[in-house]
Amino acid sequence: MDHVEALECTLCGETYDPDQLIYTCPEHEGVKGILDVIYDYGRVAERFDEPLDGRIDSLWKYRAFLPVEDESTAVTLGEGGTPLLDAPRLGDELDIDLRVKDDGRNPTGVLKDRATGVSLTKAREFGLDIVTCASTGNAAASLAGFAARGGLDCRLFVPGDAPAGKLAQPLVYGADVLGVDGSYDEAYDLSMEVTAQFGWYNRNAAVNPFQVEGKRTVGHELAEQTQDDLPDWLVFSMGDGCTIAGGWKGFREFRDLGFVDDAPKMLGVQAEGASGIHDAFKQHDDIDEVADTVADSIAVGRPRNTVKACTALEESDGDSVLVSDEAILAGEALLGRTEGVYAEPAGAAPVAGLKKARDQGIIEPGESVIVVVTGNGLKDTESAMRAAGDVEHIAPDIDDVVERYPDEV
Repeated sequence: MDHVEALECTLCGETYDPDQLIYTCPEHEGVKGILDVIYDYGRVAERFDEPLDGRIDSLWKYRAFLPVEDESTAVTLGEGGTPLLDAPRLGDELDIDLRVKDDGRNPTGVLKDRATGVSLTKAREFGLDIVTCASTGNAAASLAGFAARGGLDCRLFVPGDAPAGKLAQPLVYGADVLGVDGSYDEAYDLSMEVTAQFGWYNRNAAVNPFQVEGKRTVGHELAEQTQDDLPDWLVFSMGDGCTIAGGWKGFREFRDLGFVDDAPKMLGVQAEGASGIHDAFKQHDDIDEVADTVADSIAVGRPRNTVKACTALEESDGDSVLVSDEAILAGEALLGRTEGVYAEPAGAAPVAGLKKARDQGIIEPGESVIVVVTGNGLKDTESAMRAAGDVEHIAPDIDDVVERYPDEV
């Protein structure tokens, strides 16, 4: 990997060999010393010879940017290459130029597949055949699917209140799914203990430095897809902070290499019941470490990638907002009925955040905005029913239909 220079601690700047198996900087207690992958962008530019023509079959189009060996066979299910859709009806309602990046189209239905494909390719490079993570459901499904694809054993730790619909996926993929009687953060801590004791490869997005590198391909794709019509804003939901950090890093790289002329501002959206990154960005003192939100995919009480997320917001001259669970569910229904995009609550949170940002004047009328949907609505159908309402039952009789639609007969 001559295009990868080092793994650098985001707190103290200490650097480590990128070829060694290391998760966080040992100079800091716990998992605070998050590592960032540092590249030789001269070498990256030399390696990258793909046409920026908008045709993206998978994220592996950007392999030259990824921290994998040249000879490695990728563990892939065809992740990436998701569509960027115009959203004129919702855009008109909000008085903006709106597009939607639907990353719920990834193989297991979630943006996290971008990270998993890269990290499991790294697991095989390190010669490890058992992989693990803690998850509220999406990362578990993603890891299990890619582990099955790559012939690796998968052991998952999920909180006891994880949606049953999300746990069906990893079970079908053949993973060991261990329900922890506690919160996501407790499941996370247990997964870290297990990693240290058993030596399994840990996919946890906040501490595995290669996870964010896969996620940043959403920024590469967005830069390529919008090179002739760059957005003013990108809107992401935030849980651990890895996704918005990755999206910013990828777009910024394309700007810095001269592939696009500019980079957008980032708007980070968190649920009111899981607001750690927003609170840190706004420099609040009363940070609550207990997560409580319908958007389980971003229900993180102690975000581990706060530094990278806040850096993305600061460097891009962006902002962050908090939204209620009611607003998230309303955003899910609004996105569905106006644009036909089916998002899980965490994937719809950017719509709720966009509405709030418009109300607060953060985003101005007429600005160009892209919301990134991170997960498909089929991940959480119970919440979808809360968002959209119940089925209306009628008798098998034409008169009931006429009564329902009297003006259309």
